[in-house]
Amino acid sequence: MQSSVGIRERIDHVYPTLRPAERAVAQYIRDHTEEAADLTVGQLADAAHVSQPTVIRFSRKLGFGGYRELRYVLRHPAAAHQVTFDPLSGFDLNPWDNVDEIPAKAADGAKALIDEMRGALDAKAYRKAIEIIAEAGLIDIFGVENSLTPAMDLFTKFEYLGLTSRLNTDAYLQQIGAGHLTHGDVAIAFSHSGSSADTVKALRLAKSRGAKTIAITNAIGAPLASWADVVLVTGRDSHAIYGNAIFSRVADTALVDMLYMGVILSDYGRFSTALDESGRMIRDRVFES
Repeated sequence: MQSSVGIRERIDHVYPTLRPAERAVAQYIRDHTEEAADLTVGQLADAAHVSQPTVIRFSRKLGFGGYRELRYVLRHPAAAHQVTFDPLSGFDLNPWDNVDEIPAKAADGAKALIDEMRGALDAKAYRKAIEIIAEAGLIDIFGVENSLTPAMDLFTKFEYLGLTSRLNTDAYLQQIGAGHLTHGDVAIAFSHSGSSADTVKALRLAKSRGAKTIAITNAIGAPLASWADVVLVTGRDSHAIYGNAIFSRVADTALVDMLYMGVILSDYGRFSTALDESGRMIRDRVFES
């Protein structure tokens, strides 16, 4: 996502955070923008009565790699709209942003991914996954790194429903467990990219042992899908920059809730009873002051 913020707006945003010497550079550029565009780093330092390292630090605080980039933008103002820091894939974060704006930005980004997942989710595959899960003997859940977040959430919900489930956080143990599955068991694998080697190996092994397999991924046609009886797609885009660690799991977690509610509805009497029993088992764990 590109920023529409010009160089003067950038300066205004970061100005309160600048040191006095850096403010001198900022003030000079604001007052002499056209002249500054023709100055070397040394000439600008002399004009602002600061050191050259101060000019370089100021440039970086504006989001540039150094003074050369800043000077280029001063010479070509339109380029200011093409320089941004995009660490969260579709969620632009700039050094001049106000921290009070972040919650709204994050919420909007999360909502967009959930909406994307709803549009990408195949209703037939969703119903089939619920059917397989509700009838499973043992449910084995796979995932590594950040995929363990929705995997743990799903495991917890299945436990409350009285479903026999398992989640090993060690990738080796996931593969060993997959190798002991049989007909009547179900393996569910989370991988945002659909290409995590350990997760693909575990699901492939589970399928070779006769277990039903479900893949939850954001990548259509990924290796993980090749070994799945049911594929639940969580989006249409890779979202594979640094934000993969954050926003990719928003859609996964929403899908976990959908599976949880769908399984309950598949046999409301059975699973609502199981939830009541689970609640009674831990009733005494509630803290009372």
